[in-house]
Amino acid sequence: QVHLTESGGDSVHHGGSLKLSCILPGPTYSTDCSGWFRQVPGQEQEAVAVIENNGKTKYSESVRGRFTVSKNDAKDTLFLQMDNLSPEDTATYYCAAVRLGRMCPLQSSAFKSWGQGTQVTVSS
Repeated sequence: QVHLTESGGDSVHHGGSLKLSCILPGPTYSTDCSGWFRQVPGQEQEAVAVIENNGKTKYSESVRGRFTVSKNDAKDTLFLQMDNLSPEDTATYYCAAVRLGRMCPLQSSAFKSWGQGTQVTVSS
């Protein structure tokens, strides 16, 4: 289990954009599945998007078409581009990674390494 580091959270207005970043474990730990999750206090954690090392992505229905997950393997960095944000996107966003050796699920319980979270607040 390795601690990850997110950045990029901020406060924006409805319709705005943000880009989150996450420093992933380097080659030493060799993860093949990484993703973004979010949580609002008092609610269950929600999967947002995941990406496999081969570039395959999955998105939750609530963000598909507005959010884009990507990786820069040379810099071991995971990104989440968030466009057309709405107040319903307000949450603490966490990045996570794991080495699974199989298809990457939109399921937080499959992930072993997590970041500390970065706050995204969208005002109406």
